[in-house]
Amino acid sequence: MTLQQIIDSSERIVFFGGAGVSTESGIPDFRSADGLYSQKYDYPPEEILSHTFFMRRPEEFFRFYRDKMLCLGAKPNKAHLKLAQMEEAGKLSAVVTQNIDGLHQAAGSRKVLELHGSVLRNYCMKCGKFYTAEDILASEGVPVCQCGGIIKPDVVLYEEGLDDRTVSEAVRQISHCDTLIIAGTSLTVYPAAGMVRYFQGSHLVLINRDPTPMDGMCELVIREKVGETLDGIRLF
Repeated sequence: MTLQQIIDSSERIVFFGGAGVSTESGIPDFRSADGLYSQKYDYPPEEILSHTFFMRRPEEFFRFYRDKMLCLGAKPNKAHLKLAQMEEAGKLSAVVTQNIDGLHQAAGSRKVLELHGSVLRNYCMKCGKFYTAEDILASEGVPVCQCGGIIKPDVVLYEEGLDDRTVSEAVRQISHCDTLIIAGTSLTVYPAAGMVRYFQGSHLVLINRDPTPMDGMCELVIREKVGETLDGIRLF
C-alpha cells in the first residue's frame, strides 16, 4: 500500500516525530553528519545538555542553550502544517514529539504530547514563576528570577526523567491507533523510542532519510524528507 492508501483507510492515526521533522524549518538535528553532536565545543553537547552540567556549570549551559537550542525565528514547515490539517480532518488523533520547538502547536495542532518538554516554557526553580523563551534569550549569563532563583527551561535534560502524565498519554494514544507514522527520528533515544513498541494497530509507517532499528518491522519505509512526503497527501 502507498502512504496515501494507508491514510485513506485509517481512522485513528498517531504521528511520532523526532528532530528530522523540524530540520526543514532550519532547526539542526543532533545525530546527522552536520548535526549538533558533530560540531565542536569545549564540552560534548551530550554533557552540556545534562542535569549535572546544568547544575555545575549553568553559565556554560546557557551559552550553548541560547546559541543552539533557541531557534525562535523558525516557522512551521510542510510537515507541521499537513499534520494540523490531518487533525482538523479527523484523521490524526495525536502528535507525539521528541522536539522542543513548539512548531506543531504553531502550525495549529491541538493534541501534541511533548516527551522532552519545550523551550517556550521556563520556570524559576525557587518560586515557579513562568518565563518565556524570549525572556531567556534577552537575559545574560544565568537567567535569574525576581526572587533570586535560577530560571530553568522546561526541557528534559539527560539524567532527568520524562513527565509521567505525558508518557502515559503517549502510550495510550500509540496503543489505540490503527496507524502509526514514525518520522524524522533515529529511534535511538530512550525511553522515547521504546514507546513505538506499544503499537498494536494495522499500519506501521516510517519516514526517515537514514536506516533505523525498526525498518524491518514497518509495512512502509520512505527515505525522503518528512515535509515533502506529507505535503503530497490529499485529505479531501
